[in-house]
Amino acid sequence: MSPREALRTAFQAILANRLRSFLTTLGVVIGVMSVVLLVSIGQGARSEITGAIEGLGSNLLFVLPGSGDFGGPPTRSRFTMDDVEAVARALPRGEERVSGQVLGTETVGAEGERVTTTVYGVSAGHTTVVDRTIARGQGFAPSDVVGNRRVALLGADVATELFADLDPIGRSISVGGSRFRVVGVLEVVGSSAFGPSQDEDVYVPLTTGMRLLSVSNVDTIYVRSDTTEALDADRDTVERVLGQRLPADQFTVFTQDEIVGVVGTILQILTFVLGAIAGISLLVGGVGVSNIMLVSVSERTREIGLRKALGARTRDITAQFLLEAVALTGLGGVLGLGLGVGLAQIVTLVSPIPAEVTTWSVALALGVSTGVGLLFGVLPARRAGRLDPVEALRHD
Repeated sequence: MSPREALRTAFQAILANRLRSFLTTLGVVIGVMSVVLLVSIGQGARSEITGAIEGLGSNLLFVLPGSGDFGGPPTRSRFTMDDVEAVARALPRGEERVSGQVLGTETVGAEGERVTTTVYGVSAGHTTVVDRTIARGQGFAPSDVVGNRRVALLGADVATELFADLDPIGRSISVGGSRFRVVGVLEVVGSSAFGPSQDEDVYVPLTTGMRLLSVSNVDTIYVRSDTTEALDADRDTVERVLGQRLPADQFTVFTQDEIVGVVGTILQILTFVLGAIAGISLLVGGVGVSNIMLVSVSERTREIGLRKALGARTRDITAQFLLEAVALTGLGGVLGLGLGVGLAQIVTLVSPIPAEVTTWSVALALGVSTGVGLLFGVLPARRAGRLDPVEALRHD
C-alpha cells in the first residue's frame, strides 16, 4: 500500500466515526491550546519585565542588599544615608549620578480626593539616575534632602486623580497624614503589566521618606555611569567604598545586563514549567487516542483479516492504523494551535499581561501532538498488524 493510499484510508476511517474522532482529539486540542497559551503568557511576561528593566537605561548599576543569591531568603538592607553619601563622594559628580531609595505604601490626598499608592523616598538626582523626565515644575534640590523638606514629585496619573484639570504645582497634598508641597509632575511613562503603574508613584526627598515611612535603612542604591565603558570602573569604586563599610555578604553590585539575565532565566524556567504542566493534558489525550485505537482494532478485526487475505502485508496494516493515530492527534494539534493563538490575542487585548506567541512554542505544540500520535498509536497499530488473517475472518 502506497503512503498516499494509506493516508486516504486513514482519513476515511476517521470520517466514518466523526463524533468518536472528535471526542478522541478533544484531549489533544485542550493540551495543545494550553501549551500555546501558557507559554505565550510566560514569554510575554518575560519580555515585559526585561523591557521595564532595560528602560531604565544601559549604564545603570544596582546596589542591592545581600550576597546576590536570588534563590536564597530575603536579606534586610543595612545601607544607610552615610553609605549613599560615601558612594556619591567617591565618584565624580556623584550627587548627580547616585541615588538612594526607600519605598512604602501610603494614602495621598488633595482637593477632597484620596488614593493609596507607592511613595518613594529618593535622592536629589534620582530622576536623572533612573531616566525619568519632569514634565512640569522641577525636581528636588540637594537642600531638600539635607533639610528633610516636605516637597513631592507626582506621577502623571496621581496628579490627574488628585487635581483633575488644576495645575498641581505649588499646591498642598497629604501623604500619610503629613502636609507636602508639590514641586513637579513627571512625564507619562505608561502602565506596566506587573505591579502598579509608575504614573501613580509619588516621590519625596530621601530623608523625608525615611522619616515618613519610619525606616532607618536605604533599600537600594542606584549608580548611573557616564558611558557603558565606565561601568566596570564605577562598579569597582562602589564595591571598594561599601566594602570598607559593610561585610562583603551584605551587598551586591549588579549591572543592568546581569539583572536582565537573572530575571530572564528565572522567567524562562517558569515558562517551561507552565508548558510542561499544560503538556500533561497532551499525555492524557494520548492515552485516550491509544484506547480508542485499540477499540477500533477490535471493531475492525474482520476488515483487517479481509485485507490480509487479499494480500495486505503486516507493515501495511500497521502503517494504516499508525497513520490514523497520527492524523487524529495532528488534527487536534492544528485545532488546539488555532484556539491557543486566538486566546493569546484575546488575553493581550483584555489583560495587562501580554501574551507573546513564539515560533518555538508553536513548533513544540505541533511536534508534541504528532509525537503523541506516534507514541500512543504504536501499540494498537502493532496489534492490528500481527492479527492472524484466518482468526480475524472468524471474528464476530
